[in-house]
Amino acid sequence: MTAETPNKPRLFLLPLGVFSALVVLLGVGLTLNPREVPSPLIDKPAPHFELPQLHEPDKTFSEKDMLGKVWLLNVWASWCVSCRVEHPVLLDLARSNAVPIYGLNYKDRREEGVAWLRSLGDPYRLSAFDENGRVGIDYGVYGVPETYVIDKRGVIRYKQIGPVTPEIVKTKILPLVNELNRG
Repeated sequence: MTAETPNKPRLFLLPLGVFSALVVLLGVGLTLNPREVPSPLIDKPAPHFELPQLHEPDKTFSEKDMLGKVWLLNVWASWCVSCRVEHPVLLDLARSNAVPIYGLNYKDRREEGVAWLRSLGDPYRLSAFDENGRVGIDYGVYGVPETYVIDKRGVIRYKQIGPVTPEIVKTKILPLVNELNRG
């Protein structure tokens, strides 16, 4: 019996050690910003697409149309509550002419997307219509809204998950756009 006694304290410490490690990992995880999920697409060419335009279905839009320009691609939908929250920020950014904004209307009904922009204002130079969400999947969309900064060579340089805020525009998007336009 004396040979088994020393093992009992070690067995008691094992669950305590595992529990402590889990608490530490959880604590570290809670300090991370869920809006800053690293995207595997950063610094990679934007996935190719060619979609009909929302307002003019007989015309198409492709990321290749934007080569040579720094631009924003904003993924949005009329059914998206957070898109409504971010919309005034996009309208202000569009009025500033700091960077062209193009929309990707995601898993929406065309007439609802058009009506939404008509009632709230349209910050987009144009919106592509991604009815089945295929292009959104290629871009790794977690949920709308999401915004991408794409450089002159068609490379994704930044991804914002969730609504763009005035603070994000001021501290992240505009400095990056200015840097990319200089280069």
